[in-house]
Amino acid sequence: MKFTDGFWQLRPGVTALYAAQAYDVVAGDHELVVTAPTKVITSRGETLNRPSLTVSLSSPLPDVIRVRVEHFQGGHDQLTFPLPGELPGIGDVTVTDAEATLTSGALSARIAVGTDSWDLSFEAGGRRLTGSGPKSLGLIQLADGAQVDSGLVGNARTGTSAPRSDTYTHAQLDLGVGELVYGLGERFGPVVKNGQTVEIWNADGGTSSEQAYKSVPFHLTNRGYGVFVNHPGHVSYEVGSETVERVQFSVPGEAIEYFIVHGADQKAILNRYTELTGRPAVVPAWSYGLWLSTSFTTDYDEETVSSFVDGMAERDLPLSVFHFDCFWMREFNWCDFEWDPRVFPDPTGMLERLHQKDLRICVWINPYIGQRSPLFAEAKAGGFLVTKPNGEVWQWDLWQAGMGLVDFTNPDATAWYQGKLRTLMDQGVDAFKTDFGERIPIDVDYFDGSSPERMHNYYTALYNRAVFEVLEEGRGLGDAVLFARSATAGGQSMPVHWGGDSTSTFESMAETLRGGLSLAFSGFAHWSHDIGGFEGTPDAGVFKRWTAFGLLSSHSRFHGSTSYRVPWIFDDEAVDVTRTFTKLKLSLMPYLHQLGLDASVTGAPLLRPMQLEFGDDPATGYLDRQYLLGPDLLVAPVFSADGDVEFYLPAGEWTDLFTGRVVAGGRWLREHHSFHTLPLYVRPGAVIPVGARTDRPDYDYLDGLTLRVFPGAPGSTSTVVTTPDGTSATFTVERTDAAVSVTSELASGWSVALGAVGEAVAASAGAVVVPLG
Repeated sequence: MKFTDGFWQLRPGVTALYAAQAYDVVAGDHELVVTAPTKVITSRGETLNRPSLTVSLSSPLPDVIRVRVEHFQGGHDQLTFPLPGELPGIGDVTVTDAEATLTSGALSARIAVGTDSWDLSFEAGGRRLTGSGPKSLGLIQLADGAQVDSGLVGNARTGTSAPRSDTYTHAQLDLGVGELVYGLGERFGPVVKNGQTVEIWNADGGTSSEQAYKSVPFHLTNRGYGVFVNHPGHVSYEVGSETVERVQFSVPGEAIEYFIVHGADQKAILNRYTELTGRPAVVPAWSYGLWLSTSFTTDYDEETVSSFVDGMAERDLPLSVFHFDCFWMREFNWCDFEWDPRVFPDPTGMLERLHQKDLRICVWINPYIGQRSPLFAEAKAGGFLVTKPNGEVWQWDLWQAGMGLVDFTNPDATAWYQGKLRTLMDQGVDAFKTDFGERIPIDVDYFDGSSPERMHNYYTALYNRAVFEVLEEGRGLGDAVLFARSATAGGQSMPVHWGGDSTSTFESMAETLRGGLSLAFSGFAHWSHDIGGFEGTPDAGVFKRWTAFGLLSSHSRFHGSTSYRVPWIFDDEAVDVTRTFTKLKLSLMPYLHQLGLDASVTGAPLLRPMQLEFGDDPATGYLDRQYLLGPDLLVAPVFSADGDVEFYLPAGEWTDLFTGRVVAGGRWLREHHSFHTLPLYVRPGAVIPVGARTDRPDYDYLDGLTLRVFPGAPGSTSTVVTTPDGTSATFTVERTDAAVSVTSELASGWSVALGAVGEAVAASAGAVVVPLG
């Protein structure tokens, strides 16, 4: 939100009170409390009739420092994000006449005391990471009619606009020369956020707009730190777009709280951030396989579904999950959680028949109850729906006629909703697509008294948590998976999320990838998207290129709006392309599954921006048309009809996974690809475990495992392979100038391959030494 008119002036109707100095500091146990008057105090009389800000510094984790800035402290406690990783009693404090310091791990916050200006610096490793100086902490008050830019349009009833406040609190942090900002959720514009105004306010705007389904008030930079704003509602960012040498974030109300998160690199920052806000859950191996949907408004019944499933099998296209979209329920009845008896007279039998074909089943749900649903009266009588301030049930006609909104702040409402899902699981449903959750009104009251402004974004967390709990209860830890659209901070703990409503074009395919990269920078490890695009029908070229991209994402789903997405309706080559990339992904399951397990410990995403792995290479800073799948596979989707693609390889000897050709990096390349390939390069020195099966994602990865050992410098590389049942093996590869040796504790057969350098060698146990040359 923009409050200033250039460097010197405020906008008409805007009053700003800035922290002018650290007048004094009180040291507590692991905490510093600073009195920051809004004028430099030169005499006792100036302490009177003078607003001041209270700035508190503490640490919830090593390498993380909390900053809380408050004007009035007498208000009601407001909803903040839960912090499952928070620890008590972290951080060491020191206070002298000249400065006060809080140190947590390698990170320190240093405050100049008693000077004639405000100066808060964050430091690590002997260098300043960022900080806030004059006019950086402010209490902003708006008169009626004050013209400030918020970047939000629409109205409160549709949930596209945040409520206007007369008071805001903002903080600013310095941006260094060459410092780049990433994250802030799944944003579909440029991945580098410098120069942008970004509103943390969930909306159902599609992938071709500046709105976002997944708004996350967390950003990180290429200078060793990230920033998390602990406000679940509206946070407005000016990323070098108002004060161009600073990042500004503002929230409505009398206080703001943010965390500085330090790490040696961006992966380390994500590690700390997800430790604080929630680790990604482990998802089941079967979820990595291909998902096929009925699509949205298409006609379908059991015969149609069976024709799709059988058609996939007849064409040797391995399928793992079948998804029933909205119209598994009767029109106007969403949600009543009842199969439409006109087209699905025997749902339990149908699901059993699909299970016999070795499929898991997903069904679409949302948090809305249409007025014609028999459940509306039940929910109204139970007090389970969000109400208006006058006590009446809040309703509107957008989406479902007369629909109400389940109030997940009411434990009884949550239990009631979960009971409907348990019935579906008893019928044979294995997963839920938790659609919507973004158009959340603000002219309402909640059961627990939560602020509607803060609940607008946070509603999705309660909604998805309610569903995920049922899946974990019914299927067990590690076997629960959502297909969710909306999210906010902490949502990474309830995977998987998909990219929302794209269009069926190359441009939308590219913006979809940008959204995934931005979400990865925001702490989300798993991500998917509608292969071929959602709106419209892709031409065969778009479908085939998107299929390659989609099957080299963490999760892969064919889904559309008004048309089916089975490959054979496009052309015969689309069938072949689907087969090629589905089987490639299934062969990579020992690699992908381990990445998912690792993410639950480190928070590292499966789809990784180039900057995340190659932060020291300045050429990677702006790359948003390619990515890494895990640490070792570089993917450059083809976004053109002619098959030409331009991409960047960092320094080193990279190997084309399809051909075995070794290519020198440190440069841009231009290639031409048929529909059956795309730039897919293996990082120098990588060891890629390849499974023996290409018919399913959940198999014994150690049975017939092949290690592909790629050219690299002398040294040691360890690769862990864990099967879906939890059996784990570690392989250690030692390279010398003359040979490669591989050791493992396994006594069963496996093999070693040297990519383009040598042939596979069978082994029975212990160690294998393969001469080079």
